[in-house]
Parts: sequence; C-alpha cells; structure tokens
Amino acid sequence: MPNTKQAKKRMVTDDARRVANKTVRTSMRSAVKKVLQSDSADEAKAGMTEAFKRVDKAAKQNVIHDNAAARTKSQLSRHVNKLEG
Repeated sequence: MPNTKQAKKRMVTDDARRVANKTVRTSMRSAVKKVLQSDSADEAKAGMTEAFKRVDKAAKQNVIHDNAAARTKSQLSRHVNKLEG
C-alpha cells in the first residue's frame, strides 16, 4: 500500500488511466478482429475505415506504439487486398 499522499494519488490516477486505456485498446482490437474475420471484401472494406480510425486514435493516445499501429494497418490492408482478388 502507498505510504505517502503522492503515492496514493498516483495509485488513483493510474487506475483511472488503466481503465481508459483498456477501453481504447478493446475497441481497437474489436474493430481489427471484425475486419480480419470478415469473409467478403465489401464487409472488410467497410470495417477497415473504422479499424484504421481506432488504431490511429490508440497510437495518438500512446496506448500502442506508432510502429505497432503501422504494422496493424498494413496487416489489415493486406487482408482486404487478398479478399479482393
């Protein structure tokens, strides 16, 4: 347990940040998963814009690294291109 007032405050703020980061990360992963599990190219394309938006937002908020965001977006693009033909 924290001993100082500052440590107590850090514990509270860390918990709040953890919850906020978790919601961002979860929504991003759900959007990515929706694209990767789609069978048709049209469905994947529609979901790709939403997934890109969520990945970019997570990277901007430093929930994920910029390179991880680029890698994820590349993976989604390759998947959609493979579905198209």
